[in-house]
Amino acid sequence: MRRADRLFQIIQILRRTARPVTAAALAEELETSVRTVYRDIADLMGQRVPIRGEAGIGYVLDDGFDMPPLMLTAEELEAVLLGAQFVSGRADPELARAAKDLVAKIAQVIPENLRPFVASSPLTATRQWRAEVDAIDMARLRL
Repeated sequence: MRRADRLFQIIQILRRTARPVTAAALAEELETSVRTVYRDIADLMGQRVPIRGEAGIGYVLDDGFDMPPLMLTAEELEAVLLGAQFVSGRADPELARAAKDLVAKIAQVIPENLRPFVASSPLTATRQWRAEVDAIDMARLRL
């Protein structure tokens, strides 16, 4: 993993949880050493990223830090597409249409190398199968 990617990933990991994350947990997820995490955190703090940490407790990203995500990863894109597929097949017509619109918007802005993920999505292909429909009225759940 490139260093810049790793620094961004540290911010993402801290962003997704309100609890302190230890250097060991960061190192395990990033598949790197704890020492590398210490250096990376120090560099991020030096660049004025509002990270607080305490020995033995872990690191947290202060509220109010605003750095927009740069792009979806292939796994994040797959998660969005699977969620949109689920909603499209089980929701009321308005929400199902919104799921399809979401996929169309994402397809317009993602890099070329990720477009095959969208092109192969069941939402963009003719449906050959019919999933068993739940007995839940999704329109009522949205109220």
